[in-house]
Amino acid sequence: MKSPMDLLQAKGVSRRDFVKLMAATTAALGLPLTMQPKVAEAVENAMKKPPVIWLEGQDCAGCSESTLASLNPSAEQLILDMISLRYHETVMAATGDVAKKAFEDTYNEGNYVLIVEGSIPKADDRYCVIGGTPFRQHVMEAASKASAIVAIGACATYGGVVRTTPSQGMGVSEFVKDKPVINLPLCPVKPTTLFGTLVYYLTYKSAPPMDKYNRPLAFFGDLMHDNCPRRGHFDTSEFLQDWNDPSQKEWCLLLKGCKGPQTYSDCGQVWWNDNTSYCIQAGSPCAGCSQPEFYDGFSPLYQKQEGFNTPGINPDTVGKVIGGAAALGVVAHLGAKAINSGKGDDKNKGKGVSK
Repeated sequence: MKSPMDLLQAKGVSRRDFVKLMAATTAALGLPLTMQPKVAEAVENAMKKPPVIWLEGQDCAGCSESTLASLNPSAEQLILDMISLRYHETVMAATGDVAKKAFEDTYNEGNYVLIVEGSIPKADDRYCVIGGTPFRQHVMEAASKASAIVAIGACATYGGVVRTTPSQGMGVSEFVKDKPVINLPLCPVKPTTLFGTLVYYLTYKSAPPMDKYNRPLAFFGDLMHDNCPRRGHFDTSEFLQDWNDPSQKEWCLLLKGCKGPQTYSDCGQVWWNDNTSYCIQAGSPCAGCSQPEFYDGFSPLYQKQEGFNTPGINPDTVGKVIGGAAALGVVAHLGAKAINSGKGDDKNKGKGVSK
């Protein structure tokens, strides 16, 4: 059997490119440079590691699309060739009984990585049925023999947009209680986040250090607001009020619904689409899609959060009265820091998933 490195080289990925990628991944995970050889070795030997079952429930397939569209190297080169993806309804060629058998064979072997995309209905199982079997049952069955469970995207982690529908979609951890679930939110999941988490698991046979919401601290340990490219305008009390005013083009989007001061993610450091852009850079306020409050708790998305109001300050004067604007900005930032201090804490640091 060819090694993963042989497969990568056959597809035009050189050893040099592979080593560079492993160095970047090691740094992103917050690991010392001395761990780079071990990380590279773990990925090179990935064919000996657990296979992968990827389930999709109440979702838009956005996380699958995001992963499949990753670049330099592609998801095909890094994930599909290096990890044995046994079951994935969107990308597998098999259908019907053949697909079902692929799932059953992998399940019987056990010791696989289970990736779940999409929420699970809480109101009634009939809202999501696959092949005549409720999606909840699929997840619970697959979770029973999985060596690691990874929930990807806002829907699979905390319910996301689907939580507001009649199905009352919930995250995987609301149903799977006997095993830890690694939560990788965002809408959709960022390919670098998924790949980095899988690399960590392949290296250590355990989950990376996580916060109290079971999010890896390497990707969700810092406030997005602290790394926002518009932070300078926030500090100088320049808050966008008129989308059509060119002079306000790069101003802080707090009054337009930005949830950055309440959101923990690395979006400000690692951008989307091969580091091309992300929400704030594209002119959109942060929707807070890495947080459990997303979507209903942060709705409406394009209006300021009333939680940013403070006694003695009229939020309608922000941007007009410098003192009031500055005060609101400082209170919003410090208040969010205090309220959310537990979200990036070390409560579950070191918590892992056993082999």
